[in-house]
Amino acid sequence: MMNWHTLISNKRLGQEYRHAERHDDRSEFKRDYDRLIFSAPFRRMQNKTQVFPLPGSVFVHNRLTHSLEVASVGMSLGNDISRRLIKEKYPELKDSLFEECGQIVATACLAHDMGNPPFGHSGEKAIQTFFSEGPGAFLQNKVSPEFWSDITHFEGNANAFRLLTHQFRGRRAGGFVMTYSMLASIVKYPWASMLAGEKGKFGFFQSEAHLYKRVADELGIFCLSKEGEPLRFVRHPLVYMVEAADDICYEIMDIEDAHKLKILSFDETRELLLGFFDENERSNIERRIKEEDLRDENEQIVYMRACAVGTLETKCVEAFIQHEEEILNGTFNSSLVKAMATVQREAYKKCEAVSKERIYRSHTVLDVELSGYKIMETLMEQMMEAIMHSDRYYSRQLIDRVSSQYDIRNDDLETRVMAVVDYISGMTDVYALDVYQKINGISLPIV
Repeated sequence: MMNWHTLISNKRLGQEYRHAERHDDRSEFKRDYDRLIFSAPFRRMQNKTQVFPLPGSVFVHNRLTHSLEVASVGMSLGNDISRRLIKEKYPELKDSLFEECGQIVATACLAHDMGNPPFGHSGEKAIQTFFSEGPGAFLQNKVSPEFWSDITHFEGNANAFRLLTHQFRGRRAGGFVMTYSMLASIVKYPWASMLAGEKGKFGFFQSEAHLYKRVADELGIFCLSKEGEPLRFVRHPLVYMVEAADDICYEIMDIEDAHKLKILSFDETRELLLGFFDENERSNIERRIKEEDLRDENEQIVYMRACAVGTLETKCVEAFIQHEEEILNGTFNSSLVKAMATVQREAYKKCEAVSKERIYRSHTVLDVELSGYKIMETLMEQMMEAIMHSDRYYSRQLIDRVSSQYDIRNDDLETRVMAVVDYISGMTDVYALDVYQKINGISLPIV
């Protein structure tokens, strides 16, 4: 069984030699949180699509607002679970780093989408299929099988770990120099891309595999692979809390956004949100709405949404406590949302079904995905052509646009290819569109 005493560590990647329990009144985990909040990659998420197009007259969620909300729920999950575990099972963990689980989870929630490329899922698919189906297929025989697997399965989760840990040019060793426990908490799929399977999910690129192994070994995370096999670990327990916070927020907030955009009617939204409660609780919510004199339909939806988020958080806490031993043994093969009580679990499934049918297939969402895919495909094609023929005039012009932190002029082919992926995946939707228009002669700075 994994041990909470070793699972929670404030040792920093890249600064292990300077490790200490405390430096001042701020905990190391609070430093992690602040470091992300003030970082450029975090700010860039304000111009990255969550589900719906970036706001016009109606403000809907983007990656930044989504991450802030996930962090809020994650803080509650971490605090409530650690408090109950100390009270009910582990009194010896009181006044230890374990009490900071809420802070660690909240920070991991801030970071969980930082590796996502522009235009959400369609951006991921554009990068993957450029290599697996498109002009980049010629690279298969020029790179290692591990690298080929990484780029044809390109994954925002793995890219987030790379973004936080990779030493880009001109940067310090350890990347963001985050604490070990925070880094482990964002790796939702702790295995190499060679084990991605049909769903195509994995947690770290081959270039950062040794870094994840260092973190996992230090924290006592169980390794499931034998020597010579692709790396595979069980999850760090805090990953389940980060995942639950994300599951709660994206599902419930997508429903609320769909109501704002009139994709779902008031009655449809109301039934979905109140579906998380039994008849007695549902009656109490409707009574309070009347007592508060909430006549505005949007405000009623906001109130019901808050109630739904609250009960989902409570049920996920209960699920974690119930399955804590399985989680520490590495044998828990579910998410906390799927392990909730029946009423909430079934209501969540209904929201998922409606979202899939009515929201994610709506014309506004599909239009963004189609446009985003084409933009990303074009950028990949142009930049890959440039690094393969860097002696050409147009190639030199394109390469000169790339920030010096990306090692795009390296003699090693795999390093250059990954630099292109780093550069394009780090763009915002707005910047990707701007570059696309400029390299295609659609937009000129002087016009």
